[in-house]
Amino acid sequence: MGIKMIKIHEEGTEMSRSMKSDCAKCSGLCCVALFCSKIDGFPEDKTAGKPCHNLQKDYRCKIHEELERRNLRGCTGYDCFGAGQQVTQVIYAGQTWRDSPIQAEEIFQVFLVVIQLHQMCYFLKEAVTLIPAKTLKSDISRLIKRNEEMCRQSPSDILKTDIESYRDEVNCLLKEVCNLLQNHLLVDKRKCPTDFLGKNFKNRNMQGYDLNTKLLIAADFEGCNFRGTTFLGADTRDTNFSNADLGEAVFLSQGQVNAARGNRNTKLPKHLDYPVTWQA
Repeated sequence: MGIKMIKIHEEGTEMSRSMKSDCAKCSGLCCVALFCSKIDGFPEDKTAGKPCHNLQKDYRCKIHEELERRNLRGCTGYDCFGAGQQVTQVIYAGQTWRDSPIQAEEIFQVFLVVIQLHQMCYFLKEAVTLIPAKTLKSDISRLIKRNEEMCRQSPSDILKTDIESYRDEVNCLLKEVCNLLQNHLLVDKRKCPTDFLGKNFKNRNMQGYDLNTKLLIAADFEGCNFRGTTFLGADTRDTNFSNADLGEAVFLSQGQVNAARGNRNTKLPKHLDYPVTWQA
């Protein structure tokens, strides 16, 4: 019996354009708008709205090249799904929180909403490429269209967004997508492990498993096959994916890859980049 196809086409091109972070087009919003704590792998404990002390006037991080050496996993594992450039370049037309201090708080609040919308759109755009989810294509496309419309609204309208209601719709639909994918791959759900923290799964076939929201911290997945495996909200800090096949993993994000360990023999989905620390 042949291998069942998972995706209609490669999702990389569209997702690369709209869902990838481009710090050069942002104004350091993640380094200002977010609450951060040292215990979570950030340089300092700081309140939301306060610039990180490493943020320079050009909105670049002065210790960016040292983040891995300093074990600042909060920074290396963070990804805004392109929300930073959307807020800076599109919604505020290049105006930054430093240009207009009186608008700073509004800009930060808009950024926090748009991050959530972009994250959901990222998963929806992958979901629409999945063959097992073709019966849901019109519903997925409808939610993508709504998302894109919300992200083009005025700041005041964005802040009025009923994001929880929209999130409920998205979560319900993505759950259906995951179930269809598992049924398509004939996955025996009883065989999926339940405890991953620091455990060794080296060279194991993890195909089609539901790893959504699982704590995969420090688990060893060297050489594993993750074809059709879903990673929605999984915690991959210090997870070892060396020599693993993640090429057809589903709902895996750049932030999850950045937070994990791997090498250049690790296969990634085409829309994701190898972290600079993943050497041969």
